[in-house]
Amino acid sequence: MTDKKTVKTMEFQAEVRQLLDIVIHSLYTDREIFVRELVSNASDALEKFQHQSLVNEEFRSSDIPLEIRIKCDKESRTFSICDTGIGMTMEELIENLGTIAHSGTASFLAKLKESGGDVRLIGQFGVGFYSAFMVGEHVSVSSKSAVKGSKGASWESDGSGTYQVSHLADLSRGTTVTVKLKNDHEEFADSEKIKSLIKKYSNFVPFPIFVNDERINIVEPLWTKNKSDVRDDSYTEFYRFIANAHDEPRFVFHFTADAPLDIKSILFVPGSNMEKFGFGRQDPGVNLYCRKVMIEQHSRDILPEWLRFAKGVIDSEDLPLNISRESMQDRSLMNRIKKAVVGRFLKFLEDEAQKSADKYGEFFREFGVFLKEGCANDMEHRKDLAGLLRFESSSTEPGKLTSLKEYITRAGEDSKEIYFISGPSRQSIESGPYLEAFKDKGTEVLFSFEVIDDFVLTQLGDYDGRKIVSAEAADMSLEPDPGTERLSDGEADLLCRWIQEHLKDRVSEVRVSKRLRDNPAIIVSREAGSTSSMHRVMQSMNKDFNFLSGLYVLEINTSHPLIRDLAGLRTENIDLAGLLADQILDNAQIVAGLLVEPRAMVERMWHIMRAAAGRDRGTA
Repeated sequence: MTDKKTVKTMEFQAEVRQLLDIVIHSLYTDREIFVRELVSNASDALEKFQHQSLVNEEFRSSDIPLEIRIKCDKESRTFSICDTGIGMTMEELIENLGTIAHSGTASFLAKLKESGGDVRLIGQFGVGFYSAFMVGEHVSVSSKSAVKGSKGASWESDGSGTYQVSHLADLSRGTTVTVKLKNDHEEFADSEKIKSLIKKYSNFVPFPIFVNDERINIVEPLWTKNKSDVRDDSYTEFYRFIANAHDEPRFVFHFTADAPLDIKSILFVPGSNMEKFGFGRQDPGVNLYCRKVMIEQHSRDILPEWLRFAKGVIDSEDLPLNISRESMQDRSLMNRIKKAVVGRFLKFLEDEAQKSADKYGEFFREFGVFLKEGCANDMEHRKDLAGLLRFESSSTEPGKLTSLKEYITRAGEDSKEIYFISGPSRQSIESGPYLEAFKDKGTEVLFSFEVIDDFVLTQLGDYDGRKIVSAEAADMSLEPDPGTERLSDGEADLLCRWIQEHLKDRVSEVRVSKRLRDNPAIIVSREAGSTSSMHRVMQSMNKDFNFLSGLYVLEINTSHPLIRDLAGLRTENIDLAGLLADQILDNAQIVAGLLVEPRAMVERMWHIMRAAAGRDRGTA
């Protein structure tokens, strides 16, 4: 009950009036933020009382529950929020809400002037209460301090230039803020709307929140608990809530650090990679919190882009926030948090790989593309990411994966290179000509089935002191079989020069191969970092790009019957020999997975088939 004799009308200080104008008209980009700010203020008041009850005996006798209650009334177009926290006296209401003494308004205005009006630079000024005027035409506050003997007090204003204060009787400890909503913001009197905002921003406030007597925040902030106190089913429930998912998490990473930064985090690896189902590029899945209040949903700043598959929460009390809590001021601090979390998460994945190679292999098949993306683009974490890469190889069973470290261990200390070869499948690679020399020498080769694999391995360049080399460009040779018939050096030289002249600029060089035994010819790259799969992509992007002439060499096997026959045919039937030379190159390109012009090749094959059938031999 208001004591009319005590009602006083007072003017806001000029700085507060200026602050109100900025908050109402330009500071917040989303009007719904006022709900989060008022809930945060209520939670702060409850925490202050909770602390005082531990250190001050006069606060301990209270049996009033610590809670927040929100009432929404569509008919009266009001939104009210009540807490049972520390409360305020009339003097504190005037000091906190009408002057600059505690609100930080002076610091805000000074910084605003220095920055030329850039409100994005606003720091921790503690004036979130004024966000209520974004949606309200009138705001009233009733409060009673928890200090014994305190009287109830009221504060109200329309945000123009004045406010009224008075004493109130029959109040319980705590504070109630009532907002008379503007006509165009009446949706905030809808309880369902408010419930959704509480779940979005304030679900993990450490006190019960009721909206029209219904408890809203029922999911616990598990990241604040010790790992040993959390059951697996609780993690699953929390994952489904935070990620809006229905599956179970593949991995759970629960990380806490107290120094040098305060960080509490839970990251989940989902069961499936949704990008592979054609749903497009995923948005980041980690929400940023400060003291259990959400600051940024699906934050693009707290983790690198390649970790967008992770879901969860990162909470840090060290974050300095602007007044609207909508963007972070200190980028260097954000980077330090990012570095700490990412480093520990990569170490966590390494530990999981050590615990169970099969389980990690399943994870890598589903999410390895993200680690490869990071390895290609993230210089800071490239070394750690390289250790997490997995491939099939010529030394593993089909479907089994191996790491670069395991490859080196099998190769021995004297090994200088790590070899890889690209192809659409294991079968196509194993049946192709490029492995002949490696099989003969017992040298392991990693299998690259995706274009990104080639790019990643090329970007890495080396690992643990071993150079990473494409098998197509490797300097490998077979020991010649003395019992095999082959062209003489002179005949081979003449044939190579003739093929080179005939093919002209289709290849950069034709030479005798030292790495073939069963196949007539292959094309190989002149550069260690250039692979056929990478050039398949270049060719698909630009079909007129003539990459073969500058980058590829045609190698011929002078012991193969086809090549020996070609050496004789070029003097007997040069037209047919030319068709065969063209077809040998096209076949080598096809084996390498490169595109060829099908119409010209088909026409050529008809001529060759007619000649082989004994028809029109003289004009083939």
